[in-house]
Amino acid sequence: MKKNFAILSLFFRERFRFVVLVVGLLMSISAGAKLPTAQKIAGQMTIGWNLGNTLEAICGEDAWGGGHTSQRLIDSVKAAGFNTVRLPVSWFCHSDTVASVIDKEWLARVKEIVDYCIKDDMYVILNMHWDKGWLENRVNKANQNIVNKRQHVYWTQIANYFKDYDEHLLFAGANEPNAHDSIQMSVLLNYHQTFIDAVRATGGNNSSRTLIIQGPSTDVDDTYKLMNTMPKDKIADRLMAEVHYYTPFQFCLLEKDADWGNMVYYWGKDYHSATDTMRNASWGEESDVEKKFDSMKAKFVDKGIPVIIGEFAAGKRKLSPPSDQALHNASVEYYYKYVVKSAISKRLIPICWDVPMGLFNRNTGEVLDRGIINAITQGVKDASIGAALSNR
Repeated sequence: MKKNFAILSLFFRERFRFVVLVVGLLMSISAGAKLPTAQKIAGQMTIGWNLGNTLEAICGEDAWGGGHTSQRLIDSVKAAGFNTVRLPVSWFCHSDTVASVIDKEWLARVKEIVDYCIKDDMYVILNMHWDKGWLENRVNKANQNIVNKRQHVYWTQIANYFKDYDEHLLFAGANEPNAHDSIQMSVLLNYHQTFIDAVRATGGNNSSRTLIIQGPSTDVDDTYKLMNTMPKDKIADRLMAEVHYYTPFQFCLLEKDADWGNMVYYWGKDYHSATDTMRNASWGEESDVEKKFDSMKAKFVDKGIPVIIGEFAAGKRKLSPPSDQALHNASVEYYYKYVVKSAISKRLIPICWDVPMGLFNRNTGEVLDRGIINAITQGVKDASIGAALSNR
């Protein structure tokens, strides 16, 4: 009987050790794989910068003058006050367009630039950009099957390649998907669902990685009106929404006068010209910024879904008399400051669009437009001061 008792005792001890070992291993795996929530990550992201016209250029990094992105450039972006980098990337040009197999050399190059940002302790948003419009211009029932197939194959490869990165890497499934009505919105949600399912299926850190979902055309008004649900996810609190902001277009991006409207040079209540009045903004100024950003806050942020303004910008034009160059430059800088302050005060994450020889010299990292950089920095400070005063 004593011998049998000893055998039973040994059996239960060994079984207990096995159970403890398995539970401990599972807890370790769970702790290692579960990344922070989207809300926590959003709370760490302040102001972002786009490596525009570079990795998404058709079909090479320097095709649009972006040069060979270096650690020096990313270091300069970090030193200027940005802690988030959005990487617009083209994949279609760098893949077998039949089987959609991405070139290994291209994946490795994208990884190099991701690593430059991670080395500087920055958050990185890796997206699927315009890419000849294979998704962006095909948000319709007729192309739904072929787009979904490519979306799944691409994101399975990308997610597997970057699986071991921590929460500093976020994936964005599209850029500015061309959708404007409820039917297109349903197709777009299907593309987003394919993106989420593909990433989650790769496991590891991708099981809880934060993913970014684009509104229809990333337009604030269309997103508020049409995007009334988010795609399904296997894990809670790991999705963000994305919109872009180029309002008013005549001030931000219009390059020549059109029959539907003229270029605007002056923006903001204290920056209108008394003489060049036809170039003053007549809409889309401070009150509209507040209204549109408030709508995103109410639609998403207040419901626990962080929002990034994945792109915003206003270009400085070279003017001739009688237009006022100095007033125009000051107006553009005020635009950046105001947009940043308003966005951050509503807990939106603003990420400015930049192109080669815009804010930075892409070869040396030198700051080329200190006025805009200072305006962005001041917008961040003003938002922080406002938050501190409201919490008193």
